[in-house]
Amino acid sequence: MLDHVQKKDVGEVGQVISDLMKKFNEMNPDDLKPEKQNVLKRMFGKLSSSVQETLSRYQKTGAQIDRISVKLDKNKDALLSDISMLEKLYENNKEYFKGLNVYIAAGELKLEEIQEKQIPELKKAAESTNDQIKYQEVNDLIQFADRLEKRVHDLKLSRQITIQSAPQIRLIQNTNQVLVEKIQSSILTAIPLWKNQIAIALTMFRQQHAVEAQKQVAKTTNDLLLKNAEMLKTNTIETAKLNERGLVDIETLKKTQENLVSTLEEVIKIQDDGRRKRLEAEQEISSMENELKQRLLHLK
Repeated sequence: MLDHVQKKDVGEVGQVISDLMKKFNEMNPDDLKPEKQNVLKRMFGKLSSSVQETLSRYQKTGAQIDRISVKLDKNKDALLSDISMLEKLYENNKEYFKGLNVYIAAGELKLEEIQEKQIPELKKAAESTNDQIKYQEVNDLIQFADRLEKRVHDLKLSRQITIQSAPQIRLIQNTNQVLVEKIQSSILTAIPLWKNQIAIALTMFRQQHAVEAQKQVAKTTNDLLLKNAEMLKTNTIETAKLNERGLVDIETLKKTQENLVSTLEEVIKIQDDGRRKRLEAEQEISSMENELKQRLLHLK
């Protein structure tokens, strides 16, 4: 598990998500507002050039977001694979815990038998016969009991480490699972929603451009056809009002994008928390190893 904690790093996920947020922020819905278009028109002289420039920029960003989505999906699969591997590690840890319990119980039973039965019997036999070899056997058995007691103690320490490893493994699994769910949310919800809202905004953008062209035609026609000027003016105004009325307000689009960016920031925060917890797990395991070594060195 320590090897996994040291080698596993979801920094790549965080970088991909950061790239996604950057692409989201590059596309400012304010650029599609009429007043922004007027500024571009004054700067470049023609509205058509700003239209093509804006459309090209959105299309390029959309393609980049598609590539980022593929990277997120690959990272999600990698995290799921890690969760599966850690589940196997958890099961192995559980079986090891059960095995330790068996060995500890057997050691305690044997130690009790030696201390309460075999040593007293051997001492009694040695004292009754006054045989030096018997006394040596008593001493050998006492030394064996001492070593057995230390071994049982070591097994108990190993069992404690095994017990503590279980929640640590689950902690890593849970962190990975949260990241998987957030990535899934980005792929299935955030990115498609962003694309839909941008498509709606671009459609409105094109409509506004068409209205501008229509106004120019109406003006020219009004100059040529004086008799129909009043009726043409009325129709043009009504058409302009209808075309200017978009399906989604720009402010709504901005709010949607802010929510998407907020979601991604939460994923990055979870990723950072996951990295911090893994580091804490690594430090905790290292500390326990050092503590175990020190205690074993000072055991008498």
